[in-house]
Amino acid sequence: DMVTLLAEYGIALRAGQHCAQPLLAELGVTGTLRASFAPYNTQHDVDALVNAVDRALELLVD
Repeated sequence: DMVTLLAEYGIALRAGQHCAQPLLAELGVTGTLRASFAPYNTQHDVDALVNAVDRALELLVD
C-alpha cells in the first residue's frame, strides 16, 4: 500500500478516515492519506514527498 511504499523513502503518512467518517461515506470514499507539515519542514521535504508519491504511483498504477 501507499503508506508502506512511502515509508521505504523515509516518508511517514497516516492512512484512515481521520475523524471524517460521515464526509467520506457521503463521498463514497473508504479512506484517505494524510501528510502533516510543521514549521520546520522545508521545500526539500515537500519535494521529497511529491517525488516519493510519483514513484509509488508508478508501481501501483499500471
